[in-house]
Amino acid sequence: MEQDDRKLFVLDTNVLLHEPLAIYSFKEHDVIVPMTVLEELDQIKDRKRDVSRDARVAIRALEDTLGGDITPEQIISGVPLPAREGHGDATGTLAIFPDHQIEFTIGALPGDNNDNRIINTALYLQKLHHPRPVVLVTKDINMRLKAKGAGMLMVEDYRTDQLIDDIRFLSKGFHEFEGNFWEHLDRVATERHGRQTVHDVPLKDLGDDIFYMNQYLLDQDSNFCGRVVGRTDSSLSVLDLGRERLLNMEAWGVRPKNIYQGMALQALLDPSIDMVILTGPAGCGKTLLAMAAALELVVERNQYDKVIVTRNTPEIAESIGFLPGTEEEKMAPWLAAITDTLEVLHKHDVNPAGSLNYIMDKANIQFKSINFMRGRSIQNSVVLLDECQNLTASQIKTMITRMGEGTKLICCGNLAQIDSNYLTAVTSGLTYIVERFKQFEGSANLYLNGVVRSRLAEFAEEQL
Repeated sequence: MEQDDRKLFVLDTNVLLHEPLAIYSFKEHDVIVPMTVLEELDQIKDRKRDVSRDARVAIRALEDTLGGDITPEQIISGVPLPAREGHGDATGTLAIFPDHQIEFTIGALPGDNNDNRIINTALYLQKLHHPRPVVLVTKDINMRLKAKGAGMLMVEDYRTDQLIDDIRFLSKGFHEFEGNFWEHLDRVATERHGRQTVHDVPLKDLGDDIFYMNQYLLDQDSNFCGRVVGRTDSSLSVLDLGRERLLNMEAWGVRPKNIYQGMALQALLDPSIDMVILTGPAGCGKTLLAMAAALELVVERNQYDKVIVTRNTPEIAESIGFLPGTEEEKMAPWLAAITDTLEVLHKHDVNPAGSLNYIMDKANIQFKSINFMRGRSIQNSVVLLDECQNLTASQIKTMITRMGEGTKLICCGNLAQIDSNYLTAVTSGLTYIVERFKQFEGSANLYLNGVVRSRLAEFAEEQL
């Protein structure tokens, strides 16, 4: 390949923090990391934050390529990327550009901050290597706008690891057919397995839609509601659940207010499903259903030993040490949504406070910080991971890999309420697990349509 056919990618710091091995994502093209980026990584690597670990991984990846007997001249001109498992198509070079040695004057942005220095570096390289394409890659929207305004011809977001381009395409966990489901079908084979009815449905009768394990199927005009429990190249095995049966399910005194909550409750109470992911707008009942199901499974059905509730603290899993008390007491302010839910479930009791304390003890409800989850192995428990839209993919992976034998994980989150500076709806760890676990027979995902908290909350969700 000719040199001018290969692009030159200039990476911003936030790309390496988002994906520490991003230097391997550009196939045959060349990568340049400005010296300013190394300085920013150096400042971040020693902070007591989760992002510091990513900075250290990125620095080690750079050192693996540029360390050893490499001369300064080679580092500036570019060193071939070494072979790395899973990145066999990365055949370009990596270079460090000494932007502190260049005097940016004509047409350059003021050099008083690091973003401007990186943009000026990209502009300099664009002029130096013309007509070879030079691309500035950054996840900072404002920096992309500034770079375009300053004269960069090619500015891109880092999308290599994005599973979907638009959050509207995120799987909702159910498929709704127009009209009557049975009218779509020519012939159905039905079998009884104990108390369960399973239909063998030909895929050719269901159109071009893609179906996956534990996806719920429902229609508009009949009582049908089912769940995909098997799949071949030509047919789906659908467990018949029935709309009325789902709406009459109950967990800890809570009944579904709509069919979406009914499907969610069925997944929560099904012992064959190890992970349930609940998404949806504020007030759709995610936490209430999850907590009611957890109490039902632990106290009434005795299928699990305890309930563990956790979430990240808002400052990207920041230390909880500044709060007084034990770990449980420190986490209580962050987990007020759970205690609110418990109060709702027991508000009609003669002594709600006494009931609350009794249930906390009977269900062995434990509030844990996500900071201390690494290295643990959690057995025979229901684990409720709340507000997980603010977790990165690696943080959620850490949580999922803690789950031992006989443990059920419930993940709740609303992608419209991301507080993290480092995440968007398409890069949130919640989006990752929804997409990655679609085909896993041990997980189910439900988007809860409709706000049921109050008419005030429903109006606010729709109009604000």
